[in-house]
Amino acid sequence: MEKKEPQATDSVQDDAAVPEAIGSSRREFLGQTGRVAAGVGVAALLGNLGHYALSYAAGGPPIKIGILHSLSGTMAISEVSLRDVVLMAVEEINKAGGVMGRQIEPVVVDPASNWDLFAEKAKQLLLQDKVSVTFGCWTSVSRKSVLPVFEKNNGMLFYPVQYEGEECSKNVFYTGAAVNQQAQPAVEYLMSPEGGNYKKFYLLGTDYVYPRTTNKILRAMLLAKGVPAANIAEEYTPFHHQDYQTIVGKVKKFAAGGGAAVISTINGDSNVPFYKEFGNQGLRAEDAPIMAFSVAEDELRGMDTSALVGHLAAWNYYQSVDTPQNKKFVANFKAYCKRNNLPDGESRVTDDPIEAAYFGVYVWKQAVEKAGSIEVDKVRKAVYGQKFLAPGGTIMMDERNQHTHKPVLIGEILKDGQLKTVWRSKGLVKPEPWSEFTNPEKGCDWIDHQGTYTK
Repeated sequence: MEKKEPQATDSVQDDAAVPEAIGSSRREFLGQTGRVAAGVGVAALLGNLGHYALSYAAGGPPIKIGILHSLSGTMAISEVSLRDVVLMAVEEINKAGGVMGRQIEPVVVDPASNWDLFAEKAKQLLLQDKVSVTFGCWTSVSRKSVLPVFEKNNGMLFYPVQYEGEECSKNVFYTGAAVNQQAQPAVEYLMSPEGGNYKKFYLLGTDYVYPRTTNKILRAMLLAKGVPAANIAEEYTPFHHQDYQTIVGKVKKFAAGGGAAVISTINGDSNVPFYKEFGNQGLRAEDAPIMAFSVAEDELRGMDTSALVGHLAAWNYYQSVDTPQNKKFVANFKAYCKRNNLPDGESRVTDDPIEAAYFGVYVWKQAVEKAGSIEVDKVRKAVYGQKFLAPGGTIMMDERNQHTHKPVLIGEILKDGQLKTVWRSKGLVKPEPWSEFTNPEKGCDWIDHQGTYTK
């Protein structure tokens, strides 16, 4: 592993894999009601309806796909943009002739950051709307809510956000990172001379599945690497938590002797008051750097970045990645947002989950065309081993399970809300659905073992 700026990856697909497009939005959304935000999505959707009639004259009726993202509530700050980029990918594909000569018809629903409603909306998409595939969810609690629905009805979900592992459902394709593709390398970096030789770690997260499971794995890793239990703190707050004065006071005391870093799995709109309070109490990156896994360029747009400069984030893609296809992707997304009168228009940014949501649509398209069918069981088999030249570089779907091989990036937050890459993995990192630190005996293989198996 070496410290360097990202380099363009060898192409496995023509540049046409990222066609001319147009983009998506979010900060103004925070000042609007969920109804208005959902209305924007409907407007963007209706703008494509003219294309759908063409599909009947071509390869048959439109192929319905579901978009299952929160357009209101605490998670809208992150998820609205995923709705937007999926619609952009649909527009691109439809303009290029669709899938097997058929247009794609998106069905957009708003589960409104309500975990029970996620399950109900998933049922609607599968049983009422009869979608062939769904792109959606952000939090692991929303994914866990819909999982039984997709498994019972043999649906297909593309899930675009980092997650905690310990799951290998045949009904979910995980285009985000497993713990060994983000959280583990991030903490290992902080422990290294290059990352600052940190000896103490404050694990602070939102109280749900992903932070608790990820921190269970990180704690086991830290202990295995010789970090004393007394040097590991762990604390959780509810979704939409706003008062971080007491917690940041604890962090300040924990970090007083130096050598301490904060590992943040805080999610949603709680990030805004957390970083603000961190700065209010005079803490800077030099005192105790925050390594975040759920703050990216899209969230940073709505924050005062003066208190965030120098803090870190671990992802698998940044808007600043210097590849030809990413430059096109970023420009297209901004143009799409402007053309569809989405909040913030051409000032919108891309980020890791946005990219993962985007290439997920194309991976599904490639698999459908390989399978010659939209049937879930046939498409599933065709996804295994798929490669795609994503904006950040080539990604590969695992050949035996539902996970994605990706590069790992660690970035430093700049004044403009962008991230400067300070560390990058060499090549793609193979995902570990089950961590070597907590479940070394388990693996995930749908080819030879029909899911989770004992090694």
